[in-house]
Amino acid sequence: MSESISQSQWQVLPPPDFPQWFIEAVKSHTHGYSGGYAAQLLWQRGIREEKQLAGFLNPDLYQPTSPFDFGQEMKWAVKRLRQAREAGEKVAIWGDFDADGITATSVLWEGLGQFFWQHQQLSYYIPNRLTESHGLNCPGIDQLNAAGVKLIVTCDTGSTNLREIDYAHQLGMDVIITDHHTLPDDRPPVVSIINSRYFAESHPLFHLSGVAVAYKLVEAMYQRSPNIPQQRLEALLDLVAIGLIADLVELSGDCRYLAQRGIEQLKQQLKTRSRPGVARLLELCKRSGDRPTDISFGLGPRINAVSRIQGDASFCVELLTSKDEKRCEQLALETELANTRRMSLQKDITKQVKDKLAQLDLSTTNVIVLEDPQWPVGVLGLVAGQIAQEYGRPTILLSTVLLSTESRDRESKLVEAGLEDKHSYSIARGSARSVNNIDLYELVNSQAHLLHRFGGHPFAAGLSLPVDNIRLFREAINQQLAQKLGTTGALMMPAIEADLVVKVAELGKALFDELKHLEPCGMGNLMPKLLIKNCWFEQVWNRNSKDLRGRKVQYIKTKFEIWDDSTSMGFPGIWWGHYQDEVPKVRCNAVVELDYNNYEKRPEVRLVAVQPCQENYLQSCLQVSNQLDWILDCRGQELQVEGLTPLMVYECPTSWDELQVWCRRAIQAERQLAIAYPRPKQLSAQDTWKKLLGIAKFLSRTGQWATLVQLQEKLDLSDRTVELGLNALSAIGFEVSHQDCGVQISWHPKEWSSHGTNVAENDAIALRARCANAIFFAAIEEEQFRRQYFYQVPLSTIAAYNIAGYGMVGIKQD
Repeated sequence: MSESISQSQWQVLPPPDFPQWFIEAVKSHTHGYSGGYAAQLLWQRGIREEKQLAGFLNPDLYQPTSPFDFGQEMKWAVKRLRQAREAGEKVAIWGDFDADGITATSVLWEGLGQFFWQHQQLSYYIPNRLTESHGLNCPGIDQLNAAGVKLIVTCDTGSTNLREIDYAHQLGMDVIITDHHTLPDDRPPVVSIINSRYFAESHPLFHLSGVAVAYKLVEAMYQRSPNIPQQRLEALLDLVAIGLIADLVELSGDCRYLAQRGIEQLKQQLKTRSRPGVARLLELCKRSGDRPTDISFGLGPRINAVSRIQGDASFCVELLTSKDEKRCEQLALETELANTRRMSLQKDITKQVKDKLAQLDLSTTNVIVLEDPQWPVGVLGLVAGQIAQEYGRPTILLSTVLLSTESRDRESKLVEAGLEDKHSYSIARGSARSVNNIDLYELVNSQAHLLHRFGGHPFAAGLSLPVDNIRLFREAINQQLAQKLGTTGALMMPAIEADLVVKVAELGKALFDELKHLEPCGMGNLMPKLLIKNCWFEQVWNRNSKDLRGRKVQYIKTKFEIWDDSTSMGFPGIWWGHYQDEVPKVRCNAVVELDYNNYEKRPEVRLVAVQPCQENYLQSCLQVSNQLDWILDCRGQELQVEGLTPLMVYECPTSWDELQVWCRRAIQAERQLAIAYPRPKQLSAQDTWKKLLGIAKFLSRTGQWATLVQLQEKLDLSDRTVELGLNALSAIGFEVSHQDCGVQISWHPKEWSSHGTNVAENDAIALRARCANAIFFAAIEEEQFRRQYFYQVPLSTIAAYNIAGYGMVGIKQD
């Protein structure tokens, strides 16, 4: 997540003092490049010995670790799998729905498929993200038991599913765990648990992700039975690289080695098409496969998007492993469309979260915990990550929508099995993301008594809890972190660390190629961040992305050229998720990452953070705030200005907070602010209600869905008021269901009865309908009053609220 003009702390690492032999050693591996910047980065990152350097830069010189470093656990797993093969038992792979879990399932499907007949002896099961969540579950185990499965091999999951493991044992099924998530206090009662977390943190296998652990199991099977497999073990490494990099594990030790080898294979896919599904995905995201960013910004998000939008991601295993070109083309297109939908949803939910945060006192908030019944669970992790980075606080986002009938049926089976509380279906589900090295797992686990389920890493986790516990959970977790930090969230703004200070003239292919030797980059070996001082931006423009059908996706990117005094030419760049108005018009300091644009076949920078040079920023704020005419009143008039086009406000606000945001943007951009919204429409509440009824009847008749944004635009109402309108529809007999794709409305009239005891119930239904309708009407009238107020409020009042010496000040609500 890139930062705009923010409160982030910037740190620049000082150039290290390293010996000449080290520079020469680096140059010998960088094929003729100067090696100075690469040497600086490597030394800063603790790569300081010749043998260590050689293995880091050249995988041919690295000695990979034996799979039998997992000790007796690996031997037990191999022994049980060989027994299953000899006895003709059915084996099921239990995977996970994210990119690491999908690739881990694919590795076992292909790898163990060399020892077991696929579909006949070997099958796989991937839980539905939206109805089952992570880990083993009893209904899924029942399904495998009914198919005659005798051995379950998990990947990327299962370490803490103690109750589900016991349930499988009751049904006569053995379990082998392969995983990398946090360990339980006691070893689970399984045949084998192969989990990289059992190693010391310094061990080269400690940071393996789920797919890499699965690969080590297959590698052990290959070593114990070398004459059985018909496929080379190394053919799996492109899948391993995809999962490793997408899962954001630390790329050190064997993780780095496996990623390097995997990328070597991945970059051949567009030529060999040995995996037509992977090749087609690379084509769709305009990537070549030769860089880790082709995974982290290309393949990974697309694989993850399927479960985020559809829930069921089982077909992704087929996409990654099938040799059928036509089938892979169909599945790749479906994956691409899911990703474009994910991007649009992510932007919408991010805006809603920020609207909620605008109502909070962040100075007393250490951990952001927000909930909403309309939020789709699938994208909450992505949004939480953005918010955590931007606001400098661990962020937990929860969806409080009631579980579907299918999900309730699943929960009821767990209740019958004695594995869940009878009220467990009344839960909120969501995701958590951390920032600033705060151990999120430890933090959330401290409130385990309030949770329904929980699992994850120190930096990312999924959780569910009873809706009634949210308030107590929010208070407790904030207090817990406050005690740990000894401070408040106001002091937790993220630090941005720049590795190198460069000039625009140094940007280009030579520097890109030199820095590329540090790849694959990821956790523990971050992509180098470059600080460019006293620069400025030209040729700035932005647009929405488009999907495969040419439709606009609500996901913004801004393109620009970055300049400084070192050259007479600008250098191309991009700023994801930001508008052109957010790019400062004054000289700045910018932190960027040097990337490569495969579509345009050239290097470009990706803007990470930008701050106006302090002297320029103070001067511009004072200049603007001292001008009486910096806000232009164009309400109901044609705009006539000379010089720089002002920042336009076309939509009438309903609060001072909304107007404050525009004023801040104008000051940051050194531009006038033009209040140019038209006279508010005066549609009566009754007419608005009739319009909503018409939309509801149309959606019910056609079976189509609409997004909340579309409803807001059609009705000219805020999201809050639209929700009240949907409540009113529910009260009179419409069924309103919120899906990831939007809102579905169908007509299910209330049943009225004149028989004795039902009369009171009829009266209660009618009363609820009248109350819901009255609340909706009142909200419409309040919103219209506010818009009328902001259309008529004098310009002098607006200016008085928004100017205060140094720049902007807080704005109070009426």
